[in-house]
Amino acid sequence: EQGRFLQDVFTTLVDLKWPHTLLIFTMSFLCSWLLFGMVWWLIAFAHGDLDHSTRLQRDVTSIHSFTSAFLFSIEVQVTIGFGGRMVTEECPPAILVLIVENILIVQNIVGLVINAIMLGCIFMKTSQAHRRAETLIFSKHAVIALREGKLCFMLRVGDLRKSMIISATIRMQVVKKTASLEGEVVPLNQIDIQMENPVGGNSIFLVSPLIIYHVIDKNSPLYDISPLNLHHHEDLEIIVILEGVVETTGITTQARTSYLADEILWGQRFVPIVAEEDGRYSVDYSKFGNTVKVPTPSCTARQLEEDKSIMDSMPLSPKGTIRKRSVKLKPRFTIS
Repeated sequence: EQGRFLQDVFTTLVDLKWPHTLLIFTMSFLCSWLLFGMVWWLIAFAHGDLDHSTRLQRDVTSIHSFTSAFLFSIEVQVTIGFGGRMVTEECPPAILVLIVENILIVQNIVGLVINAIMLGCIFMKTSQAHRRAETLIFSKHAVIALREGKLCFMLRVGDLRKSMIISATIRMQVVKKTASLEGEVVPLNQIDIQMENPVGGNSIFLVSPLIIYHVIDKNSPLYDISPLNLHHHEDLEIIVILEGVVETTGITTQARTSYLADEILWGQRFVPIVAEEDGRYSVDYSKFGNTVKVPTPSCTARQLEEDKSIMDSMPLSPKGTIRKRSVKLKPRFTIS
C-alpha cells in the first residue's frame, strides 16, 4: 500500500523529517541539472560542437564537454547568467533551433515547479499546527480521589503561552480489550467517557490551568476499577485529546496525551498552584504535576455506591483554597 502515499506527494513530503525533505529536494535539483545537461550535451554532440577540428557555428558557445554542458544547464535553470556560454542565433538545422528553444522553456518550467513545491513544503513544515501544541501541557500522572462524595478520575491541563486557544474542547477515551456477548474480541475498543469541568461540557476556557475530571458512575468504563487494577499489567489506557484554534494564526491545533494504568495515582489530588497576590492571580507551573495524598476508599465505585457505610468511616480532608501571599503589588485583577 505504499503507492497510496505517492498519490499525495505533497502531504508525504510535509510529513517527512527535515533531513529527508532536504535530501529529496537536493536530489531533485541535481537530477534536473544532470538530465538537461545530458540533453544539451547530446545536442552539441549531434551538431558537431564537440569536434574542435571544425569551426561550424555552434548551437551553444563554450560547450566542449559534458562538464560544460552541465554548467550551462545550471545557469539556464537558476538564471544566474550565462557568462561565456550562450545560445547562438544561427543554427543550420532549423528543427534543432526549435528543439533548443523548447528545451529552454521546459527546463525553466521544471525549475519553477521544483522551487514552488520546495517553498510550499518548507512553509507548511514551519507553520504546522502541532508546534503550538508543544506549549499545551498535561500533568504527568492522573489521579483518582473523592470529589463531592464520588470517586473521580482527574487530570490537569494548562497552556504556557499568553495567546489564547479559541474554542478549546477536550475529550477522553478509554482504550482497552473487550469482548462482546457473542464472543467477538475487540483488542482496542475505544469508549468515550463523559467529563466535567468548571465551564461545563467539553468546552473549556483555558485562561489558567484547569483540573478536568470524570465522575466514575455506573455509566463509566472505570466503574469496576480499584487500586489493585492500577499496575502495568492491566490492559487499560486513557487518551486525552485537546483541540482548539490558535489565536494568532487561526489554525486548528491538537494536543494529545495518554495515561496507562500504572500512571494513575489512587487516593491523591493535585496541589493548588494558583496564588492570589493583592488582587492579582499568578500560577506556579513548577508544581503543575505535584499531588498530595488524601483519604480515599480502596474499593471500586460500584462497591462505594452499594455500601454507603464506607463513606461514613472516611475522615474529611481539609478543603483546598487559593494560597494568599503578602507581596504588595499595584491593584490589578489579571491572570499572569
